[in-house]
Amino acid sequence: MTDDCSTGSGQARPLDAAASVARRLEAILLVVEEPQSLVSLATAVGSPVPAVRQAIESLVEDYDGLAGGPRRGFELREVGGGWRLYVREEHDDLVSEFVNAQAPSRLSQAALETLAVIAYKQPVTRGQVASIRAVNVDSVVRTLLARGLITEVFADAETGAIHYGTTDALLVNLGINSLDELPHISPLLDDGADGFEEGVR
Repeated sequence: MTDDCSTGSGQARPLDAAASVARRLEAILLVVEEPQSLVSLATAVGSPVPAVRQAIESLVEDYDGLAGGPRRGFELREVGGGWRLYVREEHDDLVSEFVNAQAPSRLSQAALETLAVIAYKQPVTRGQVASIRAVNVDSVVRTLLARGLITEVFADAETGAIHYGTTDALLVNLGINSLDELPHISPLLDDGADGFEEGVR
């Protein structure tokens, strides 16, 4: 008599294997900061691209409530040729209010520095900001997004990397009408000016 979860040879049945791929994909998708291509996800979970594509389609149906379960408050969305989990649009305000209520009223020094880089270099990717600041900026970018000070401008069609820019809310907070009123960066920098001021007004 065989086990319900395996064939007589001890190998997982196709249905179980598909569920395993989906579970591994969920684990990866919960922690990624940028949309991931099917090839990248297949490499991460150690499964063939067709199996990953099928698992992605299954997860999308599951989250959208098309598989018999409830419609989730988040969705699996394809952006710029890659896949990533997003809060559903109708819950954006709710999540923003919650995050703002949890966060301190003042921005940290790290957040201010990251915001300055984005303001002067936009549109700029998270990786480019991290390169300039020489530190990981993932959590800081999430904070700035939640505060409504920056926004996702577009995703690179080839890499899926998201480019960020500032919002009108930043202008309001700074009391200026446009980014043209920001001070020139060159006089504020010492030895680190090279490279940063390239492409900066």
